[in-house]
Amino acid sequence: MILVFSYCLMGSRPVPPQKQSASSFFRGHEVNDYSTKEASRMEEKKLAKSSTKPHLIHVKGLDDLYAPNNISEGESRALLVWPHMRLLLSRSDSLPETMQGIKEASMAWKDLCLLLEREKFSKLSSSNNPDYTNCPSSVYKPDSRETSSTGIILELPCGLVDDSSITVVGILNGNNGSFHIDLVGSQLSKEMKPPIILHYNVSLPGDNMTQEAFIVQNTWTNETGWSMGERCPSHRSTKTTEVDGLVLCNEQIIKSTGEENLNVTHPGSDTSTNFSGGSAHASANFPFVEGNPFTATLWAGLDGFHMTVNGRHETSFQYREKLEPWSVGSLKVDGGVEVLSALAKGLPVSEDHDLVVDAEHLKAPLVSRKRLVMLIGVFSTGNNFERRMALRRSWMQYEAVRRGDVAVRFFIGLHKHIQVNYELWREAQVYGDIQLMPFVDYYGLIALKTVAVCILGTKLLPAKYIMKTDDDAFVRIDEVLSSLKGKPTNGLLYGLISSESSPHREKDSKWYISAEEWPHPSYPPWAHGPGYIISRDIAKFIVRGHQERDLKLFKLEDVAVGIWIEQFKKSGKEVHYVNDEKFYNAGCESNYILAHYQGPRMVLCLWEKLQKERKPICCE
Repeated sequence: MILVFSYCLMGSRPVPPQKQSASSFFRGHEVNDYSTKEASRMEEKKLAKSSTKPHLIHVKGLDDLYAPNNISEGESRALLVWPHMRLLLSRSDSLPETMQGIKEASMAWKDLCLLLEREKFSKLSSSNNPDYTNCPSSVYKPDSRETSSTGIILELPCGLVDDSSITVVGILNGNNGSFHIDLVGSQLSKEMKPPIILHYNVSLPGDNMTQEAFIVQNTWTNETGWSMGERCPSHRSTKTTEVDGLVLCNEQIIKSTGEENLNVTHPGSDTSTNFSGGSAHASANFPFVEGNPFTATLWAGLDGFHMTVNGRHETSFQYREKLEPWSVGSLKVDGGVEVLSALAKGLPVSEDHDLVVDAEHLKAPLVSRKRLVMLIGVFSTGNNFERRMALRRSWMQYEAVRRGDVAVRFFIGLHKHIQVNYELWREAQVYGDIQLMPFVDYYGLIALKTVAVCILGTKLLPAKYIMKTDDDAFVRIDEVLSSLKGKPTNGLLYGLISSESSPHREKDSKWYISAEEWPHPSYPPWAHGPGYIISRDIAKFIVRGHQERDLKLFKLEDVAVGIWIEQFKKSGKEVHYVNDEKFYNAGCESNYILAHYQGPRMVLCLWEKLQKERKPICCE
């Protein structure tokens, strides 16, 4: 029988308290004697101080996430943390992406619940089940010259992941001096227009009236319009900035060009590029030439998109906030080009769980202990299906996990693709190791996941230690548990500690922090995000501090934990910062405790080496 599971455990929608200034509070009262005046001044200071504490606000879409739904008790295991997150999501000092993340999550949740209802109805009525296909590993279109006026040639139903690539084979037809390739974001119901994750604009001399051809890359959203375009070749002062170790612009193009004027697009303008000046001639090194066929491959790296044309790397473009590869919904090509074929491969692939022969062995064991030794929260994104399966088949098979001393749970926000959310829901029901978050999985919101891990590890699955890691990390759980022996059980932060670091003030940095967000020249000690461990008392302090709104939210989750621990220390508690350089922040080295940036194949390789050779040997 289907039970009704209500998410309204936290009560009705919070109502913002009525603001009242200290002056209005005392207005109309006669104060004559000194003691009464002094008491009034003290009370006024107290009220002024309390007014700085964040209050609760109404967030659009939050009620929809917590409305009753026909979710059975068994299914609701994936939503254990939701009721405890509502007040955190209603804070007036929320992270910048919170409102958008909740609004989009509410639409995605409605669509998913409707789909699940239809599926349950079809089963109860013995009618045909809805036809749902798994996320494909590749999408191919042999000839796109007769595409619709929208220019969309490839639909990508489950987004992109690291190393996904899209190859376009085409010929510049000369009818127009330019063309562009767009990665268009997925569009939820009720959204005005989808964002453009990447606008790759190729402009030839006959169209732009300049002395040379050029490429401009930028983005577009409803909120900001066009972003600042990045031009290749660039005539601004050269930068050493790289993306995934690759230069922003091919040096051969840079060397072949001369000086010219450049007007770069500003957010909110109606066009994406505007250049002028010079007579027209093409550069011999420019990758796109009229009448010549080209093969352009756009692929997703760790930190940005990269374009290779005819086998040569041409440009790189760093991911922008809220415009990550997972949110790509389609490829679109417009302009003076005939597209002969388009192939997307390396796409996120979901498992057919009915065909997984070892599914029972991969399920999360029942937690029978009153208190776990350790809870491990793994941060993942909805369409990282292969990464999670690789972890289930590797280090999540440690004996400590299988016997229930250690519990591992994936923390995943909702996705903008309905297909991904459906596959994610099925995965959660099969393996029982997923905790869904009531917001869309933007990078700027991962600190909310950190609080969620602490909630699970202190209130729902109580643990002595709480560990955070990522879905591209390999964790030697046996070595972690062995290393914890003899270490303090209270006030502990254990991992790769950064004791001297400063905020990134460059606005184009992924880790940019404004002076308003953090006015100090340096951070307190913190542990690098791929893997760190905190003791139970610190986790409880973090949960209580956010419930009572005494701790400040901060978008860099690992640094945030360091900031919160500093407050824990200021409350009079002793803190033990235990540094261990075998928690590798990037890559793998022999005798590792944790190796980061390990894809599914590498994770399985590391596990195989441990099983066969009994040594922590890297696979590179």
